[in-house]
Amino acid sequence: MTMVVNCVVYSRRSGLKLRDIPIDQISESLEEQDTFVWLGMHEPDVAVMKQVQAEFGLHDLVVEDAYRAHQRPKLELHDDVLFVVMHTARMVGEESRQGETHVILGPRFVMSIRHGASQSYASVRERCELHPRMMMHGPGYVLHSIMDFVIDNYFPVVEAYRSHLRLLEGDIFEGSFRRHTIRRLYDLKRDLVQLRLSASPMQDICNELMHIDNDLVSDDMNPYFRDIYDHVIRINDAVVAINEMLSAALEVHLALITVGQNEVVKRLASWAAILAVPTMIASFYGMNFDVMPELRWSYGYPASLGVMMLLCVLLFRRLRKAGWL
Repeated sequence: MTMVVNCVVYSRRSGLKLRDIPIDQISESLEEQDTFVWLGMHEPDVAVMKQVQAEFGLHDLVVEDAYRAHQRPKLELHDDVLFVVMHTARMVGEESRQGETHVILGPRFVMSIRHGASQSYASVRERCELHPRMMMHGPGYVLHSIMDFVIDNYFPVVEAYRSHLRLLEGDIFEGSFRRHTIRRLYDLKRDLVQLRLSASPMQDICNELMHIDNDLVSDDMNPYFRDIYDHVIRINDAVVAINEMLSAALEVHLALITVGQNEVVKRLASWAAILAVPTMIASFYGMNFDVMPELRWSYGYPASLGVMMLLCVLLFRRLRKAGWL
């Protein structure tokens, strides 16, 4: 797998792509006037990160955090370099996969590093190159484009979760207990928590970028970061709504299970009451006393059977009318 995906020099004056360069020519390109470098990497190893550090002159902490995955979403400022961590999400089949994107932003460069289940940023680069006037804003516009791409990819995941919930609702109202349904509800709730932990910090990151006090991100980019901020709020609201519906669905499912169990108990109790009538009569005449009513009556046996059947039928009709059977 290629660790260095692209390394391109762009003009700040025209916003156009000038040329592709290898990593060992980055420091030379940074000395040119009115240009910036965009380096894209995918899960680089230590050797590549050391080479990149030497070319860009990066702080040790930035390189260490960028190399390691499993960072929380955050924005940090080291000297004149911004370090942004974003969590990515994408659907692979019916499962959501999480990944990370680290963006290192300097006055003359921007570096994106993908870890885990993160989509390629080739489409982002193509879209940026189609808007040279925006590329004249420099690395700040590239950061916006990457963030916008990451956040927009949350929406299909949210829609997939909403579709899963609709399917689960059909299983819930069938009225029968299914352990698999409970498991799917739990898994979906867990995935929603992970998505919310990934998306929520992006509000703070966008807010900090709109109010950051340096020249890395120009004030002209504030409306664009505000647009991302609005998208994040929509995602968070959708996640909260789905999460609340999941909680309600789980409560309804458990309530329906309880109602079903009560119905079973009522039926069992009804049949037990019906069977108790002949049991009581039969046990009374089975006590083997010498003197008992109708003991030697020739019609005693059919009469006792008739009384048992009559009482059982009357009790059955009574319980049926009460809704227990």
